[in-house]
Amino acid sequence: MKIYAETKNLILREIVIEDTGDMYRLDSDPLVHKYLGNKPISCMGKARAYVDYIRMQYETYGIGRWAAIEKSTGDWIGWTGLKMNFENEMNGHTDFYDIGYRFMPQYWGKGYATESSIAARDYFFKNFTGKKLCGMAELGNGASCRVLEKIGLERKDNFTYEPENIELAWFEKTMQSISKSDH
Repeated sequence: MKIYAETKNLILREIVIEDTGDMYRLDSDPLVHKYLGNKPISCMGKARAYVDYIRMQYETYGIGRWAAIEKSTGDWIGWTGLKMNFENEMNGHTDFYDIGYRFMPQYWGKGYATESSIAARDYFFKNFTGKKLCGMAELGNGASCRVLEKIGLERKDNFTYEPENIELAWFEKTMQSISKSDH
């Protein structure tokens, strides 16, 4: 399996079919879904469908979410990384690249979101020259908004994602806007 990046505390590798059980544990947790529309999944089939979707992203777009493995324990702690958003219009955008992450609650507050997002951001701008990277976070999720700002994305505006009636903050960054302080 491919390793996309390695940080001080994490190995960021491709998501494989064998991750389906971990994906189910993550996405069936109501706490994890507090700022994701409060719709945790309730069956392994949905977890498998998400794994298959990520694998399609690798094949079709050369990009996708990555499994985050904690180096000190070898634990699968969630996912991080990139995605081509082609199926939903968000804040007037379609066919855009976004950065995101989702971790099990016991790994929150350890800096892993920022650490892994810096690695994903750097990977994106190295491999997708001239493209814009976007990020979104629910307005009430101040921690995720701060992560997107810490990695150098600029908050542009807020919008309502109509299908789920969720208020989101919109962030973006282009290669030209990376500064030395973002590293």
